[in-house]
Amino acid sequence: MTAGHAPALKRTDVGMDVLWPSAGPLVFYGDELSDTPASAFVMDAIGTSPPGSGLQLTVTNSRRIPDGSFRLKPNGKVIGVPTTLVAITVAYQDPLTAPVTHAPGTVQWTSTVKRPRRAIKSVVTQWVVFTGLKQHGFPNDTAVFQQPVDTTPEAPGMVAEQIPFTTEISRALPESLVWWGPNDQPGTFTAAAARAASFPDLRDRIALLNRILIIDPNQVDALQVLTKHLYAVLLGDAAKGHSLTVKDPALSLTVNEFYWNIYAGAARLDLSNGMEMGGLPQPTPADFLYRMVPALETLAKIRPEQLDNRFRLGMAYRWNNDQLPMIETFEALVRDIPDNRKTPKAEALLQLAWSRINKVAWNRTLHDPDSLQAYADAEKASGLAELPIDKFLAEYTMAYSMIFMPDYGDKAKMLRHLTDAKLWFDEVPGKDDAVWRYFLHSELLKAVLDADPTFRPILASTLKRNG
Repeated sequence: MTAGHAPALKRTDVGMDVLWPSAGPLVFYGDELSDTPASAFVMDAIGTSPPGSGLQLTVTNSRRIPDGSFRLKPNGKVIGVPTTLVAITVAYQDPLTAPVTHAPGTVQWTSTVKRPRRAIKSVVTQWVVFTGLKQHGFPNDTAVFQQPVDTTPEAPGMVAEQIPFTTEISRALPESLVWWGPNDQPGTFTAAAARAASFPDLRDRIALLNRILIIDPNQVDALQVLTKHLYAVLLGDAAKGHSLTVKDPALSLTVNEFYWNIYAGAARLDLSNGMEMGGLPQPTPADFLYRMVPALETLAKIRPEQLDNRFRLGMAYRWNNDQLPMIETFEALVRDIPDNRKTPKAEALLQLAWSRINKVAWNRTLHDPDSLQAYADAEKASGLAELPIDKFLAEYTMAYSMIFMPDYGDKAKMLRHLTDAKLWFDEVPGKDDAVWRYFLHSELLKAVLDADPTFRPILASTLKRNG
């Protein structure tokens, strides 16, 4: 039976698609479900007690079928024995460890499409049972026919003899599958999301959260934990990329997001080459991003009032180079945030400006009107901004957007914006000259500043705000 069970125990979940249980076997019945032996649905890997899912067996039907037949020895007489088909319903008790299948109605259109998965709640299996065996020399009178004996054709081109021969086989009935749903054990899913958040290993966290979400795609706690942790991992990768030590949390967040903003409009390799596609041993930022986007989209639909999720979604779109959504998401935020909430309104305008900048930077379209609109968005943000870090970003963003204007717009104005940006930067808690140089030496901006002596003062700047 081991060989018959092996396909269901082969793990194919990689990267951020991993499912709980993350260690050991994951019982998954793929497209071969109808050919999988019935014993695979009650095998030891599923278990009858923790850490297995536990299962209950209920005989729901039995009926006689034509006698099974077989030979006791080669070229011997074919004998027939009474045969019964017994239907047994297998019910899995724990949705978090129950076997998994592809979601109903899904088709593998291409090898790169990730098909939705579902956790099985119950399935009807049918078992072929032989009786009357003792009279033929068997030690027991009853036996269950699991799999046929391996045979070879008598001559090339001939069909191998089926031993034993039956009109039915022991298997699951695909049309009987019942899947776990959101309303079955909602308390279990809420508790599991909290449990996942405490796991030290990212793979374990994602696996348990993914398990919850294949059962209830709208489970808010799981979506929030998943997106929060993946976003934090992406920011951590950004910190490794720029290698700056930034102690202030707000400034650190700004620097890390800025790192991906610039990277997304340039090289993009780490944001596009996933673990599976690249044949890599560990998940990449692309894997984190691809898993995070659909989860954030769901959160934005079911919890539109939670602005942080929508901000993250807009930035995720930007880093994924989804040009229309990355602009539309922040346009909607600008509309939805009332004018009296100046700080979030200013931040939405700044993010909208950067989405426009990334579009222009990636497309390399000269005189793209989005560069002018990005400047206008940042200018509005400057008028609303209340925090030094937002004031700094507004001035810096206006200067950066001018890179893509004809002749860089007014160079004196660009210099003034950069000078004001430095003055506001000096007001930011935890500010550091290395961080300022990082912003100033950003790839495209540095090329413009180096090419014109007008900008030499700002490149060497250590300005302090007067008054």
